Amino acid sequence: MASQLRFDGRVVLVTGAGGGLGRAYALAFAERGASVVVNDLGGDFRGDGKSSLAADKVVEEIRRKGGKAVANYDSVEAGEKIVKTALDAFGKIDVVINNAGILRDRSFARISDEDWDIIHRVHLRGSFQVTRAAWEHMKKQNYGRIIMTSSISGIYGNFGQANYTAAKLGLLGLSNTLALEGRKRNIHCNTIAPSAGSRLTQTVLPEDILDALKPEYVAPLVLWLCHESCEENGGMFEVGGGWIGKLRWERTLGAIVRQRNQPMTPEAVKANWTKICDFDNSVKPQSVQESTVSLIEIVSKINSEEGVSSNQTSHAASTATSGFAGAIGHKFPPFSSAYTELDAIMYALGVGASVKDPKDLKFVYEGSSDFSCLPTFGVIVAQKVLMDGRIAEIPGLSINFAKVLHGEQYLELYKQLPRTGKIQSEAIVADIIDKGSGLVIIFDVYSYSGKELICYNQFSIFIVGSGGFGGKRTSDKAKLALAIPNRPPDAVFTDTTSLNQAALYRLSGDWNPLHIDPNFASLAGFDKPILHGLCTFGFSARHVLHHFADSDVSRFKAIKVRFAKPVYPGQTIQTEMWKEGNRIHFQTKVQETGDIIISNAYVDLVPTSDISIKVPPESEKLQSTFVFEEIGRRIKDIGHEIVKKVNAIFEWHITKGGNTAAKWTIDLKNGSGAVYQGPAKGSADTTIILSDEDFMELVLGKLDPQKAFFSGRLRAKGNIMLSQKLQMILKDYARL
Repeated sequence: MASQLRFDGRVVLVTGAGGGLGRAYALAFAERGASVVVNDLGGDFRGDGKSSLAADKVVEEIRRKGGKAVANYDSVEAGEKIVKTALDAFGKIDVVINNAGILRDRSFARISDEDWDIIHRVHLRGSFQVTRAAWEHMKKQNYGRIIMTSSISGIYGNFGQANYTAAKLGLLGLSNTLALEGRKRNIHCNTIAPSAGSRLTQTVLPEDILDALKPEYVAPLVLWLCHESCEENGGMFEVGGGWIGKLRWERTLGAIVRQRNQPMTPEAVKANWTKICDFDNSVKPQSVQESTVSLIEIVSKINSEEGVSSNQTSHAASTATSGFAGAIGHKFPPFSSAYTELDAIMYALGVGASVKDPKDLKFVYEGSSDFSCLPTFGVIVAQKVLMDGRIAEIPGLSINFAKVLHGEQYLELYKQLPRTGKIQSEAIVADIIDKGSGLVIIFDVYSYSGKELICYNQFSIFIVGSGGFGGKRTSDKAKLALAIPNRPPDAVFTDTTSLNQAALYRLSGDWNPLHIDPNFASLAGFDKPILHGLCTFGFSARHVLHHFADSDVSRFKAIKVRFAKPVYPGQTIQTEMWKEGNRIHFQTKVQETGDIIISNAYVDLVPTSDISIKVPPESEKLQSTFVFEEIGRRIKDIGHEIVKKVNAIFEWHITKGGNTAAKWTIDLKNGSGAVYQGPAKGSADTTIILSDEDFMELVLGKLDPQKAFFSGRLRAKGNIMLSQKLQMILKDYARL
């Protein structure tokens, strides 16, 4: 038979020892030779009242059996006083059992500040105060054993005990840290979550259950954990009714939902949720270090094996020389890109749009009457094909992305980008070309708003050192870059980039550290972080649109560029342009060095004769049309009266699906007034923009115009105050 575990010569402090668990601990330690400090405030289970009776009775019981004990009646918030009692009586302190506790159960909505604070003061702060008072003494003697009392409610949560459970789980964190900090000084700290009858449970548990959950069934675990021969440290144990179980944190293997240099999206989290929550092959991290190491390994894997830069990022690559036939035509899973006005504005600022230029206001201010997405924003909705690791899934290719460059880019718009939207995209490997010095992969990406094709992108990616496998040297699928005309440029535009240009542009989704991290840029062979190629692409397209289309986005059709050299933030971009019909050839340089950074490029514009507002067919007639027609009929009868009252011209832009579907003018300034479809003949005093649906809500009185304006549903420019006079028109003359 094993020898009895003894505590002769040890001094044990038990808080809340006047009854229940604390009393059982005190009696058990004393029975095995320990000198015991019996602490108890003597209050009820709510913490109300104070009495020496409870502690005195336990001390008397211990002494009657021949043991050594003294009483202490201080609150655990006065930890120094309690520990001083042990030092004064027995000269040292070896073991601290943090057991004192109270209850103030309330549903979360009914917990008062007092109910919250007193629970934390007694359980969490009290354990801290008592343990801290004993800590230095334990360190000096190179020995100590500490018990924190948590709760199954703290571990799993329990209705009506938000204050109690928060404090109890806090004790587990405190215990884990003390276990680490005390290890070198032979100070062990463990946590228990006991189920036993006590002052805290006698009012909620039936008598037969209380009898089965005697405190005496918990005490043996506490004594073992506090014995000098026990090496357990930092453990967490559930105990009750004669059963003991150890708990540990368990973690699934999880899933990597981010790819190198790419934004991490909630959609990716959703797609991987089953794997994230799969405990079939779980791990059990035992420390912060172990958890951090595994996380570092994951990050290292992302950085070394997955992802691709959207610009001239220098990487290493290895490519299989066979099986390309299987790669060509490979379709990627469809993906979506949702954006708001904020995303469009962020992009515009990232490519140099500025309030310094009045023509740029519509790109950076959502309240502008003709707010628009820059056409080149079309690359943002499609670039996920390069930025979520999908190209690693191309069959027949073994790519580790060691030397990848963004070679060329083509974008064509079939419809003006809506100011907000959710775009669905489909991508395919169009072709693979052997350039000798490298391999070119051509990706076609088709982007839709609903079922309507909005834009088409072609990304050409050059993998350095992977050519020479005997493949074809050209492709009829590639959108060709064209040489510039052999004459001086027709227009030149310069734009100085900001030192923060790359930091700003990356907010549009290209998180490659090459563009922000000096250390990473150095490893890639650059003196400092470089600007994204697609950023200079946006600058150049904006310059062309500004000079040859008056920044009218409806005139943009397509753009093709070849990336040549990088740009450093702060350098000046110079775009040289040649007009040949509706095609604007251009090349872009760094003004300070003369280096060509974009070559063989062009923008195709829509001829002005082809631009018109698309009027829906009669079967799809806008609801607002009926209202304007009715207003027109009413004004014919009594228009002269309204003209005297209003004396203003109002131009309306009615949108459908984010695009202007109709323009109407209400002239209440000239003659006897008039209502006609189209822009104002002359200048309008006020221009109002809103959707067909919101217009009807406004007319029917269901939409407050002021609230609509401040929420962005209604936009206006010009003399906005005149719009108040419109209320009489809509109220009195628009009823159908």
